[in-house]
Amino acid sequence: MNDVIELLKAHRSIRKFSDQKIPHTLLLELIRAGQAAATSSHVQAYTVIHVVDPAKREKIAELAGGQGYVATSSDFLVFCADMKRPTDASERTGANVERGMTEQLLVATVDVALMAQNVAIAAESEGLGICYIGGIRNNPQAISELLALPEHVYPVFGMCLGYPDHSPEVKPRLPVEAILKQDVYSDDGEQVAAFDAAMRDYYQGRGSNNKTTDWSHNLTPLFDSKLRPHMRDFLIARGFKMK
Repeated sequence: MNDVIELLKAHRSIRKFSDQKIPHTLLLELIRAGQAAATSSHVQAYTVIHVVDPAKREKIAELAGGQGYVATSSDFLVFCADMKRPTDASERTGANVERGMTEQLLVATVDVALMAQNVAIAAESEGLGICYIGGIRNNPQAISELLALPEHVYPVFGMCLGYPDHSPEVKPRLPVEAILKQDVYSDDGEQVAAFDAAMRDYYQGRGSNNKTTDWSHNLTPLFDSKLRPHMRDFLIARGFKMK
């Protein structure tokens, strides 16, 4: 395989960073690489907040569930789905803009996810490590207030970036046969069972944080209770009415 494919397959989440700082010129190039991602109808429905204030980063680490690397990584970015900029631009042309559509929420969320993944790949190509921080959705209203986010903008996730200070193993993924279907959807119980066995071996044999579990059991906290039930009301209050 070529170097790009090998880089993609080598992704790990990095949670320990050295004191070395990312040059600002490099950070700007990473953002430009992010902007080159595919975007629905060229809407570019995203804004990235580069959080440099140490006090704000400490607060975000707390709000995200005590994830200290938010504060200790070289740089921390909050990726926001932004329908304010494109709808404001359209309105300035004289259009009768209809805000709050469900499709607008989907477009902005997909756009910012694609953009962030480009940033992640670009960062890893430069020897940096990254870690997505979905925990900012634990307290999205507090994060929004902290970052002065206006209506029609919401924080989707954060990203820690820095030079790695550890080298965790690459976590296995589901077999391609489980997720690649031909023509129609089909059951994949056998592949999942095999993957659970592979994950048990991975968790028991990795270099740190060993545990006895598997993929299916790790999903339990996500689905045996209502996960972040505040998100719907939060999004509606942000202007994403899901009409």
